[in-house]
Amino acid sequence: MSQIQSAGVIGAGVIGSGWIARLLLNGVDVYVFDPSKEAPKNVAGVIQNAERAYKNLLKSNLPKKGILSFSASISEVAKSSEIIIEAVPERLTAKQSVYDEIESNAADDLIITSSTSGILPSDLQSEMKHPERLIVAHPFNPVYLLPLVEIVGGKETSQEVIKKACSIFTHVGMFPLHIKKEIPAFIADRLLESVWREALWLVNDDVATTEEIDDAIRYGFGLRWAQMGLFETYRLAGGEAGMRHFISQFGPCLEWPWTHLMDVPDFTEELIDKVSNQSDDQSGQYSIDELMQKRDDNLVDFLKVLKENRWGAGNLLKEYDQTLSNSQKKLEFSELDLSQPIDTYTTHIPKEWADYNGHMTESRYLECFSEATTELMEIIGADEKYIATVGSYFTVETHIRHLDEVLIGERIYSKTQVIYGQNKKLHLFHWLHHDDGRLLATAEHMLIHVDLKTRGASMPSDLVMDRTERIYSAHKKLPAPDGLSRAVGDKV
Repeated sequence: MSQIQSAGVIGAGVIGSGWIARLLLNGVDVYVFDPSKEAPKNVAGVIQNAERAYKNLLKSNLPKKGILSFSASISEVAKSSEIIIEAVPERLTAKQSVYDEIESNAADDLIITSSTSGILPSDLQSEMKHPERLIVAHPFNPVYLLPLVEIVGGKETSQEVIKKACSIFTHVGMFPLHIKKEIPAFIADRLLESVWREALWLVNDDVATTEEIDDAIRYGFGLRWAQMGLFETYRLAGGEAGMRHFISQFGPCLEWPWTHLMDVPDFTEELIDKVSNQSDDQSGQYSIDELMQKRDDNLVDFLKVLKENRWGAGNLLKEYDQTLSNSQKKLEFSELDLSQPIDTYTTHIPKEWADYNGHMTESRYLECFSEATTELMEIIGADEKYIATVGSYFTVETHIRHLDEVLIGERIYSKTQVIYGQNKKLHLFHWLHHDDGRLLATAEHMLIHVDLKTRGASMPSDLVMDRTERIYSAHKKLPAPDGLSRAVGDKV
């Protein structure tokens, strides 16, 4: 996958700000041009929401946050970026003016993408000196959470540019859908427009209010669409006979005059007032920021469930999370500083780890210490491959001290000291800390190496034993940890 160090964003509205947040949190330096004086404040708010969402969404750590710079001109952005994302208002001449200034100040191979929701890329590139470099990369709000980005090339677009752009967007956790034939509004917005058009008729004809239409979607087919889309949903509706049976059974009803899809109601002041007033009645009690955070919370939870079930967008999230984990450089054993306890595990506290007070539940402390043990096992060579072919360490005794509280969203990390590591036994002591260094909890574990075929105690491999003994030899020179060998009820 293509990894970039810098990107430029022209236009910092809702979509542009979403792009900025996704790129920054994936370690990309972002250069921004927007003439509005409010742009930095608005972007900061979106970044804050994105950081809040990612803490709950991902198990792995994100890379080091990129640097955000607001530039005085489009030319400055063009000179500093490896890819440009144009997110200015939907006016062809305005977009072409942006491209002209970019091309006057950038290398000939700089990729230019447009976030347009409907203008054809062939029209966008018609006045360009190097039209082969332009594609449409149409995302969906919020860009930092929703993975879909529609990739559309124009008549002059290079296939190599499309391929490289898809790789760049995949690297930042997105799902690039290459639409191979130009069509106004592409795929997703054409589907949305048909629903929007019909919904306006339902409001116009006093069949339903805005809230009733939204309820029909969010309590019904919207939940199905989010995980299976349209055709897979209807395939299920056809039962064992599948899609062919569904079409033969329900196809004839498409000839009935149910919808207004070939027509649109006049946008009279009366209709505009009706839609606006109903929408205010429906959601006016919430601020936009409250609605955005509730939207993000729901999307995070839904995506995480899909991830656990390995379905739909959850598969993409799982791969993205694993890519982040793999990209974080792990020290070779020879690089470890054995004169100190070893850094083993770090995470943010997700919402589902908390009780009704917002504090991490007791079982999650054990989970953190279990992850710290797993990390230590990987360091000594008892990784997944080893466990599949040789054996593993089984925990036979645990003692945890809960010393402080930790809240949702906080970052925590662990350090580990090997108290004893010879033959079949591995005796560990873990510290769990707040991000600022305050001690949160400690745990002491006794583990025995087990042959998974016989399920009996066994000797580790030579590599695992050698590494364990080398850490133990160094760590036994360290001071005994406070709390070592304590029992429940011992005086603090």
